Amino acid sequence: MNDRPTALALDQIDPLPAETQKYFDICIDKLGMVPNVLRSYAFDIDKLNSFTALYNDLMLGDSGLTKLEREMIAVAVSSVNRCFYCLVAHGAAVRQLSGDPILGEQLVMNYRTASLEPRQRAMLDFAVMMTEGSARIEEPDRQALRDVGFSDRDIWDIAAVAGFFNMTNRMASAVDMRPNDEYHGQAR
Repeated sequence: MNDRPTALALDQIDPLPAETQKYFDICIDKLGMVPNVLRSYAFDIDKLNSFTALYNDLMLGDSGLTKLEREMIAVAVSSVNRCFYCLVAHGAAVRQLSGDPILGEQLVMNYRTASLEPRQRAMLDFAVMMTEGSARIEEPDRQALRDVGFSDRDIWDIAAVAGFFNMTNRMASAVDMRPNDEYHGQAR
């Protein structure tokens, strides 16, 4: 593969608008790279801005879910969908946030092998059920989340994060989005 972040011949706008360049510069400063998912969308700044606004709201905004829990959902959903990009990128985030490289690998392969708190297990069970067949979700499934301490707002956030990654997994797979090499060695 060449320097493109996907298999599609969609060139990044050059030069980038000042606000976008500033955002990419922050990524380089904080992460040491511009994630390929952002580079993938940079052929159309409106699409990039829409993607980043939703990502930032779901993954970084106010929530009863911790950042680690949201990343765990990303990995569990991506595992079911076998999304190479998201498994590598968000697996690295789980390793970093948890300080546990084994947990990151377990979630990538099969979250059921991990020693999870009942709350985390219920959250991932729900996210995976949503991924495999959302039409099967019924009130007892939502109640199971309440029973381990999640509020109705938390349930909304679990579903929103799972839904977002179901969409992005499919996009990443369809366009053969590749993770940045830097992710592979992070937090090991």
